[in-house]
Amino acid sequence: MADVTQRVLALLAALQTGRAFTGEELAARLHVSPRTLRRDVDRLRGYGYPVETQPGPGGYYRLSAGGAMPPLLLEDDEAIAALLGLATLASIGSASEGSLDDAATRAYGKVDQYLPKRLRARAAALRASLETTQTLAPSISAGTLSALADAIHHQHLVTFDYAGATRPTTARKVEPHRQIHQHLRWYLLAWDTRKRDWRVFRTDRITNLRNTGRAFSPRPLPADTGIQYLREGLNKHQHRVVLTVDAPMTAVADSLKYQDVELEPIAPHRTRAVLRSDSWQWLLLNLAFLDVDFTIHEPAAFRTASRRFGVRLQQA
Repeated sequence: MADVTQRVLALLAALQTGRAFTGEELAARLHVSPRTLRRDVDRLRGYGYPVETQPGPGGYYRLSAGGAMPPLLLEDDEAIAALLGLATLASIGSASEGSLDDAATRAYGKVDQYLPKRLRARAAALRASLETTQTLAPSISAGTLSALADAIHHQHLVTFDYAGATRPTTARKVEPHRQIHQHLRWYLLAWDTRKRDWRVFRTDRITNLRNTGRAFSPRPLPADTGIQYLREGLNKHQHRVVLTVDAPMTAVADSLKYQDVELEPIAPHRTRAVLRSDSWQWLLLNLAFLDVDFTIHEPAAFRTASRRFGVRLQQA
């Protein structure tokens, strides 16, 4: 790398991975001598980046916490992915002031000015070519998500008012543990100190959030992951359904796109699907659009009801 700027940016990109590198690793990665590497590290420090150095055996170079990657260090495909991600996020919600989708809309209009010149034309062309449909979903305050993330990180109790779906608003004090995104909704998994139990809260129903600053001791999660616990709650009154569908996995995924489904290809044109449902009628409706053969392995009640419906169709 003869160009000094390109070389220093490549060094910064490597250090931004969070890893600690030996001098030999970095020199080989950048194709420079150890002496040139030391000079480039000094240049980064001169630009204000806190590069830690541990000399001697076991020595390393590492970027200290707080060193931020300038946007211009994005690779071409990373910059395009960032723009598409912002466009997608901006299209989900109601665009209320201070919401996450509103922030994404504003960021989408600004990010290209921080890109290197070679990418600005591509970003402008991408922006001009995109159209996204607005998906109605509860808008989430970017500040709420950030405040909860801070409380989870520092293990601080939070209080808030919570509006239940069918119940009046109640005051809550909880130990926040995870933020979960599922089916265009944001959730908070927390230990409710008054209920003495785990609870899942819809983030869009949280108001008057306050970080108490009081620390709590972390608890083992009630499931392997927060998402698993949320799914168990959402699927509490549903049946586990196992299917084999004589169609490629992409086609089955498109037919069941609004469902929390696990798909596994078992042949080029056969797919195993595992999902949760409380309605065999809904299941048949979605599968009918595929116009392929399928087998319902479980539950037996769905299989029996579907067989009876098939008889009624033949009689009609």
